Amino acid sequence: MGLVRNLDMRSGDSLEGLLCDKTKMRQQKGGSSRLVTVLTCLQFTFAVYATFLLYYMSPSIDLRSKPDFSWTTRIAQQWKQFIIQEANSVVTAESTQPMEVCEHEKIDFVQKKSNDAVMIKLKTELYQEVLDFQSKSLGAETLSQLMAMKSKWDLRGPNKPKITVILNHFKRKTLCAQLDSLLGQTFPFHHVWVLSFGSPNEKSLRRIVHKYDDSRISFISSSYDFKYYGRFQLALQTESDLVYIVDDDMIPGKKMLQMLAHVAGTDKYKNSVLGSIGRILPFRQKDSSFPSYRKFRSKEAGLYLPDPAYNITVNKIVQVDFLSSSWFMSAELVNTLFIETPFTFMTGEDLHLSYQLQKYRNAGSFVLPVDPKDKDTWGDSEHRLAYVSETTVIFKDIVQVRDEQWWRALSAGYVTQWATMYPQKIDALFYAHSVDEVKALAPLLLKFSSTVGKQSYIVVSGGSFCTCEDAAAALKWPKTVCKERRFKIMDLGVGALSGNSNSEVPVVQAVYASMKGLIKIHNPSLVITVADADSIVKKALKMATEANTNSSTLVLLPKSLVPEVLWMADIRSTALQNWNKMRIYVNIITQNRANSLARLLKSLSDAYYIGEEVPITLNMDSKVDEATVKLVNSFNWPHGPKILRRRIIQGGLIRAVSESWYPSSDDDFGLLLEDDIEVSRYYYLWIKHALLSYHYDPETSLPELSSISLYTPRLVEVVKERPKWNATDFFKHIHPNTPYLHQLPCSWGAVFFPKHWREFYVYMNMRFTEDAKKNPVQIPRSRTNGWQASWKKFLIDMMYLRGYVTLYPNFPNQTSFSTNHMEPGAHIAAKENVINHNKADFEVPLLKEDFKNFLPSGKMPAASRLPSLNLFNQPVSLKGIKAAGAKLGQDVLKCNQTEIVTVNHETGVPSHCTKF
Repeated sequence: MGLVRNLDMRSGDSLEGLLCDKTKMRQQKGGSSRLVTVLTCLQFTFAVYATFLLYYMSPSIDLRSKPDFSWTTRIAQQWKQFIIQEANSVVTAESTQPMEVCEHEKIDFVQKKSNDAVMIKLKTELYQEVLDFQSKSLGAETLSQLMAMKSKWDLRGPNKPKITVILNHFKRKTLCAQLDSLLGQTFPFHHVWVLSFGSPNEKSLRRIVHKYDDSRISFISSSYDFKYYGRFQLALQTESDLVYIVDDDMIPGKKMLQMLAHVAGTDKYKNSVLGSIGRILPFRQKDSSFPSYRKFRSKEAGLYLPDPAYNITVNKIVQVDFLSSSWFMSAELVNTLFIETPFTFMTGEDLHLSYQLQKYRNAGSFVLPVDPKDKDTWGDSEHRLAYVSETTVIFKDIVQVRDEQWWRALSAGYVTQWATMYPQKIDALFYAHSVDEVKALAPLLLKFSSTVGKQSYIVVSGGSFCTCEDAAAALKWPKTVCKERRFKIMDLGVGALSGNSNSEVPVVQAVYASMKGLIKIHNPSLVITVADADSIVKKALKMATEANTNSSTLVLLPKSLVPEVLWMADIRSTALQNWNKMRIYVNIITQNRANSLARLLKSLSDAYYIGEEVPITLNMDSKVDEATVKLVNSFNWPHGPKILRRRIIQGGLIRAVSESWYPSSDDDFGLLLEDDIEVSRYYYLWIKHALLSYHYDPETSLPELSSISLYTPRLVEVVKERPKWNATDFFKHIHPNTPYLHQLPCSWGAVFFPKHWREFYVYMNMRFTEDAKKNPVQIPRSRTNGWQASWKKFLIDMMYLRGYVTLYPNFPNQTSFSTNHMEPGAHIAAKENVINHNKADFEVPLLKEDFKNFLPSGKMPAASRLPSLNLFNQPVSLKGIKAAGAKLGQDVLKCNQTEIVTVNHETGVPSHCTKF
């Protein structure tokens, strides 16, 4: 690069050598020549001083910007005008006036105007839609309103901003017009840098700058063409507060610097880039694709603002997707342009700037409004210049490059005006950082994609990690999906930021910033990735998900278990958002059956927990044996915290079970297991599926559901005869394997709901009696009336009186998620128990395959289609079940026969009667 203010300075070494030679000669002549030597030294000193003095009096040196640090500067200030005038008197006549070296573009045509009524209608309608939306969401001010806003820059007081203006020139002959406009601004600039990078007009441009003879105006040139990014690279060097970068086809009105500086100082727009021309990128078409930004006769192609061809004038500030031809911003924002390596250096710096500013600084791009009657407020006072020496953006190959550039930005999280105006809502957004992760997530992604009413996309890291083409091959999709402008596979291009860096910081930054934008655009219910992903990637995804105000949920799935949760695609999105909300506590009641306990613990350890934390508590009564104590102490629980509890005083089964768990929130669920139970590997997935389907789905109302059973009974246990019962045969007219609701709670493996368990605690406290015959609740024809030492008896009573039910599984041969091995204990084979228990009536096979295959149509039925049974296995509606309890009228509050007791769910305390 070269600067106008170049100096030809003599060599100090040559002068010093000359001085030394002369001194030697005079030493030989004796004392009479000493005076000459002294005078020579003085002459040399004065020559050095004069050199510096002339340098500081040069027209190219701005003494106002330099500190008053030397006496030479003060002398130069006093003599500068005299020297300049004297110098000007001896130059040739041809350089006396700037106008004599100025060149101007010849504009002998009128502004292009469209007479296409369809296009005019499409463009004006879209502009009005944008303006109406922004007026409601952001507030769009007129010019007078903007200038009335409070600004930190005091344009008439002491807090005046310094503005560096950068004029980039190549072929157009507009420099003089620009300089004249800048010199006549109502608010003065600090510096103007005229750039000439590889310009064929460099000599002419240099001559013009020289003849304007203003110390604030500098000329910077290079024979190398730094293209469109060079001016921004140079802007990094400014020491000003604000920078104004202007193309050579822009002649700003004389009030522009005043307007721009004022708006840039307001709280609302201080973190923004301002300009006079902008573009709104394409909107999505009906076929879900996006058109080219230059597609003719397409409303979805976006907008160019202002657009004289369609009589569109910007009379209110408008946010755009990127600015063109001029950019005004705080100097500190400039470096944001270079956080990521641009898609190309040949074009597109305008889009890249706005994209990077939004992505990393949350900064918007705005076109300032104008006063149509005052051309001094226009940033583009002669728009016809855009059609003189037209830029490359009109050429087909450049349009294709720019189309690909903005599409890549949108695919990597650029929240355009379309995305802001039309926020999407999808079910799942998958993220894969490697090809292996794509393959692992593929079954679930394809299930979502093939499920009617579901919408999901996959995001890949890009770069050297996993490109769109790699992902397409892994998914067995055609690679053309990577060329289409429609959402399917989104490539973040992480390598553009990190390159060959070994640091993890660029990866976190790129994944976080891009995913934050994509989540904001698409509002997925779930963001799904593998639990085995790199920790820094998971951290970035977690931050991006938490940044979304619309409650997206990050789900981490172990690679090996992805095929086991394909049923996720059958759950409503409103329920899926609660995926991480529930917390299931495993509570084991044990005493002296170490072998049974070991079997249970092994089955629990081998279950599929899909990477979720599951706390386990082992509750031991006071008479626990040594073998059991050793077993629980040595047991390693890999799925969450392990808690051991041991009673001092023997509590018996009622206290051991009922006091084994108490919820700390409405999202805590307690799984109660006696030690002779064994569970299926699929038990946790059944619980999660059922909770999402019937408890966490806001579109489902099933307040009667109080627990979820893992077990399917083979007997009707509440009647004296205890007849055998087969749910598969009973419901075959509906579907042989439909889940069903039953008024009977399960004690052989069930999850209890927090609100109902609090309610049960209070109820049992109010109704507990050692003598079962003294219990005030006597259910007609129920053998539970005489049960002794049974916590389940009190739960049955409460559920009967208040109409609560349990969800039961129903698979062939009573195959279940838990089984009871009927080993001797408090009830089985107890001396006081006269009933003989046939093991075959209670021990059921455990499910060893995906239960989804057995469900009606492969999914859980709607809550309204679940059949319901009363306590005696008779089909009765939920309303009929409540009516039976109300008719009995033996609850803790006296209600009439059309009412049941309602409780405070926070405390479980009965409060009043409510009609059902």
